[in-house]
Parts: sequence; structure tokens; C-alpha cells
Amino acid sequence: MAKPNVLILCTGNTARSQMAEAFLKKYAGESLEVFSAGYHPREINPLTLKVMAEKGLDLSGHQSKGVRDFLGKMEFRYLIIVCEVAEQTCPKNFPGVRFRVFWPFDDPAAATGSEEEKLAKFRQVRDQIDRRIQDWLHDLPRFDSHWQTCELKITTP
Repeated sequence: MAKPNVLILCTGNTARSQMAEAFLKKYAGESLEVFSAGYHPREINPLTLKVMAEKGLDLSGHQSKGVRDFLGKMEFRYLIIVCEVAEQTCPKNFPGVRFRVFWPFDDPAAATGSEEEKLAKFRQVRDQIDRRIQDWLHDLPRFDSHWQTCELKITTP
């Protein structure tokens, strides 16, 4: 049986959606096929790479992808939107999506101040995303009957 697809959507696919993709692959990559995209993809923020490396996740080979790379080309069991702008921009009926989830996280790239202050914001958002992914995976069998009949393989941190 094919693994259900998950698309994590953000504005630029430079920080939050990249972090969520990496954590979801780490914890449930055996059970889910995970992708991320942005409405206006840009280069991945170097601070994203840095804070994810602190957690042992190497994103140096990742690239930002646009939502058009996926829209109408794949079906997704889950669409996870991780920013306010993407939630406002995304069609309410996203073609090929079964479950739509909205988790608004602050944009760490909007942080101002010194390099350390910016890194602190990136770490804060990274840790929030990590916790939210773990909580969602724990709750997934309760709201999606698919996982009541299939095994959801989760690697615990």
C-alpha cells in the first residue's frame, strides 16, 4: 500500500515548512510521504539550516519548492499550512486534499536584532514545530480512521 502524502505549505518555503518537513520525515517517514512548498518560494534561510543542524537534521541538500509543483499533480491526505499568509492565500478547497490542518507559527525570518536574537527566534519556532508534529502524530489515529486499520510507524525522539 502506498504511503499517504503530506504537503506542508508556507509562503516562501524557507523556514517553517522546511522545518516541519524535516521533523515529519524524521518521526514518520516510514509511514508518510512528506513534501513542503511555498506560494512564493525563495532560497532556504541559512538560519534554518543552522538551527536544524543543531537537532541533527541536515537540510543542506533541500531546495525551496513552489506550490505549483504539486497543485493538481498529486493527491494529499494531509495539507498542513504553517503560516497565516499561506492560510489566507490557499484555496479553501485545495484540489486533491483530504484533510486540511492549520498551524500558525511566527515567521522566524521576520525577527530583528542581532544574529543571536534572530537565532533565538529560529530556535523557538523550530522547537514549537517539533512539539506540534509530535503531538499531531500522537493524535493522528484518533481523527483519521485510516490509522486505526493501518500501522503508523513513529520514531520517537
